[in-house]
Amino acid sequence: MSDLMTGKVVAITGAASGIGLACARALLAEGATVVLIDRAKDKLDTLCAELGNRAKPLVIDLMNGEELSGILPRILDLAGRLDVFHANAGSYVGGAIAEGDPDAWDRMLNLNINAAFRSVHAVLPHMIAQKSGDILFTSSIAGVVPVIWEPIYTASKFAVQAFVHATRRQVAPHGVRVGAVLPGPVVTALLDDWPKAKMDEALANGSLMQPKEVADAVLFMLTRPRNITIRDLVILPNSVDL
Repeated sequence: MSDLMTGKVVAITGAASGIGLACARALLAEGATVVLIDRAKDKLDTLCAELGNRAKPLVIDLMNGEELSGILPRILDLAGRLDVFHANAGSYVGGAIAEGDPDAWDRMLNLNINAAFRSVHAVLPHMIAQKSGDILFTSSIAGVVPVIWEPIYTASKFAVQAFVHATRRQVAPHGVRVGAVLPGPVVTALLDDWPKAKMDEALANGSLMQPKEVADAVLFMLTRPRNITIRDLVILPNSVDL
């Protein structure tokens, strides 16, 4: 441990698995206190017992707008302050538009866009008042390169990118940084609905990354000098040609 994040409090949504959990582990290893936010209470409790007393579980249903809007006082009750908010939670829907399920699109769009934006709205005034803080999104390479087999997911990440770019410019004068990490395909539950042939091919040719590689990029972003903002950090496996 090099103590890069000692004394900092980080809150991460979707922290019970995948990229969120990998980020929590990486930041805890650098001395941060991490509030792990998820709806899976039993899993959160088990993980935090394993991760130690600087890991704080916070059970939130991100699709419940009222509950989500009240997230800040609960974070402060658990950890006493908030330095970094990582809007990481998201879901994935791929496939042909003509064969798609609009109800599934709505669920994904509500989580990837509405819940993410609402959560930032809940914590941003606190960071503006303290004149310091970081807002970080887990976006996707699909937020800058339209992906033919996932048009609705791509649209959700384009929305995230627009929000990041505009909000960053609004709050930079208040000492708050806003940025996004944009990974290519990562081995997480979000890819469970990939066709098996596509998944097998990706695993065989090395075109999938592990969550820890994204977490390492997040740590890099958060530990830059305060006069530096990493607005967008794209990370791809070498075999992905985009």
